[in-house]
Amino acid sequence: MRNKFIAISIAMMTALLCACGNNTQGDETVENNTVNETTETGMSEEDMSMFASGIATDDSEGVNAEESQETSANEAIVLNNEIEETCPTSVTTRRAGVDYSDYTHGTYYSETCGMERGYSIILPGDYSEDKQYPVLYLLHGIFGNEYSFSSDSNNKIREIVANMAADGLIEETIIVCPNMYAATDASQQPAFNAEACLPYDNFINDLVNDLMPYIESKYSVLTGRENTYLAGFSMGGRETIFITLQRPELFGYVCAISAAPGIVPTTDGFMTHPGQMTEPEMKFAEDAIEPNVFIICCGTNDSVVGTYPKSYHELLDTNGSDHIWYEINGADHDNNAIKSGLYNLFKQIAYDKANN
Repeated sequence: MRNKFIAISIAMMTALLCACGNNTQGDETVENNTVNETTETGMSEEDMSMFASGIATDDSEGVNAEESQETSANEAIVLNNEIEETCPTSVTTRRAGVDYSDYTHGTYYSETCGMERGYSIILPGDYSEDKQYPVLYLLHGIFGNEYSFSSDSNNKIREIVANMAADGLIEETIIVCPNMYAATDASQQPAFNAEACLPYDNFINDLVNDLMPYIESKYSVLTGRENTYLAGFSMGGRETIFITLQRPELFGYVCAISAAPGIVPTTDGFMTHPGQMTEPEMKFAEDAIEPNVFIICCGTNDSVVGTYPKSYHELLDTNGSDHIWYEINGADHDNNAIKSGLYNLFKQIAYDKANN
């Protein structure tokens, strides 16, 4: 897999890829929506998705309910505020009696972008307008869209949130997966250059001014920072950090997983990044209402973003901004990192809410 990924990366750098083709599904189930057609670059969209939602892992599927219940009983979660590198299998394995909701798709009008835009969403299995739910906004990586996470069942997003809610650790939670490429020109496409990446930096405006108000008006959402969470992977991790530093009062719980370079000026193996801020500016404002929990994590074997997440941690440390930093031993730019980050985010939420 690693050799294949390196070859793909070189091809992508040479070709300056266009974006993943946009799907055109309406308000319907979008689970396992992976497209395997070859793009004009000669690469499949499945290969391109490694940048959007992680290098494929070989997680086993189809564990039966009896095995799952035995695993769950043997791996009871100790509720504390300590980080666990590996997400327990009791959290990622399907169980009898737990409703694992499908992703569905919706659209909203973005004043920021001047066009209709899409999102995928997971609603709790017993979703009711008579109850209100916290919400997690989950951001994909470069070349992705709102279908990136729903197209890969190995990230176990549905299982993590449903199992932890079934165990009474967290509240049933709505998960929103937006299209983070907030272009104002429908013809603009992602690529490995600074101009093509600008719409990712514009997503903060679309999120705050358009998407969040829409979600809060359409769904039965608990509002306020204590009930509003933000997480992202790769380019989504980069924008998660940027958004959190710019608008920390909006999000009580945050996790940036395998964050891509470009928050501060740098040149990596793909492109030169002008930076969203200078190194001394990478911090919370002095009077900021900071998140209750701000996690940054990355795999020790990440072959895509390397040590950039660690450099963000070191800059935040130098600049006096509180956060949690940890590394996932052996993880690449993959679902193992995503599962670990999301599990620890929800575990911190569970611990806080159990002790407050």
